[in-house]
Amino acid sequence: MKKLLTTLMLIGTIATAMSGLATLPAKALVQLDLTQPNIEPLPIAITDFQSGDALGAEISGIVIDDLKRSGLFAPIDKSAFIEKISNPDAMPRFEDWKVINAQALVTGSVGKEADGRVRAQYRLWDAFAGQQLSGEQFFANDANTRRVGHIIADAIYERLTGEKGYFDTRVVFIDESGAKNARKKRLAIMDQDGANVRYLSNGKSIVLTPRFSPNRQEITYMSYESGQPRVYLLQIETGQRELVGNFPGMTFAPRFSPDGQKVIMSLLRDDGNSNIFAMDLRSRSTTRLTNSTAIDTSPSYSPDGSKVVFTSDRGGRAQIYVMGADGSGQTRISFGDGVYSTPVWSPRGDLIAFTKQTGGEFQIGVMRTDGSGERILSTGFQQEGPTWAPNGRVLMFFRDSNGGPKLVSVDLTGRNEQSIPTANFASDPAWSPLLE
Repeated sequence: MKKLLTTLMLIGTIATAMSGLATLPAKALVQLDLTQPNIEPLPIAITDFQSGDALGAEISGIVIDDLKRSGLFAPIDKSAFIEKISNPDAMPRFEDWKVINAQALVTGSVGKEADGRVRAQYRLWDAFAGQQLSGEQFFANDANTRRVGHIIADAIYERLTGEKGYFDTRVVFIDESGAKNARKKRLAIMDQDGANVRYLSNGKSIVLTPRFSPNRQEITYMSYESGQPRVYLLQIETGQRELVGNFPGMTFAPRFSPDGQKVIMSLLRDDGNSNIFAMDLRSRSTTRLTNSTAIDTSPSYSPDGSKVVFTSDRGGRAQIYVMGADGSGQTRISFGDGVYSTPVWSPRGDLIAFTKQTGGEFQIGVMRTDGSGERILSTGFQQEGPTWAPNGRVLMFFRDSNGGPKLVSVDLTGRNEQSIPTANFASDPAWSPLLE
């Protein structure tokens, strides 16, 4: 169950089995099996939520867009609806929904409480079994009504797939504007669907590689404001910022450990070699993990924190390696043609995403953690920098097109590719954990 925190200005409780209609025991109910290689999108009817203004249609529209973009659901056009829902708490006429092949049905309402809060509630129905699957209600202030839509979409996704959703999340990225030879780069954050963009830096200095903490609304990133790349920590909500440390030479690709207590990064020394170091954020002590005469970079922890994936050209060209979190057992796992970069461990722990350059093309792919089962999900002229959705089902990356980079998402099938709308060019995305 999603816990709504007052610090995020979502207030209240979640009530399953709302008054009047209880959720019935499951028996041959509609369910998407995500283990199948080919998943047919589930036809689902989502009605406008009843309200005295446009807010109900806005929230249900967010739910529709989230589920459709996942590639797992096929929302039915409202013009096909036979029954017009006037009371979302009443039992629907299921025959009217079966006739248009709606396997699942969502009804809901939005209203204002006496204290000014917005109350949104929904019911999810199995149209063919003729019963309610779930029902919940949420409270928020006016500034957070979009989050309610995302949370409802996550609840529906989880009930129909058995896995956590990823819609109530944010993405931090680099907003790029201006001429190509004088590009202004600002640290920015937005909802995962491109809404609610907010700038976190003023663009006076180049910023790169923002990465989320796994358990806090905090990011690490690089800035050239001092003329040299330095790693900073930034509290998103308060704007409080601190320097991680002054390192000799260049610093690259900082990422958090799964517990948020360390940052792992690549440091370039005067001899031209880069090696991987971990820093404890409490003691600020630094541990060297690789000691190579090659270029070791782009480290990423496994979700349990026991291992690190990284790239190294110690074999002649950049390939993917895995080692223990203490630097032990460094083992090459990729052996394909081309040059590998930006490996990122899936939050599920089962896959590693990567960028691969071969034959003049850039590819986004995944492989198992031992290097087997390599699959290419997307190919383009210039694309890189994959980041995982918190449920490990979707990747976001950036692709150069029409003069600058734009954000793109793709699911693990490689068939559901979506453009992420941004006002300017955008690069280097990093997906947040689910909000709390």
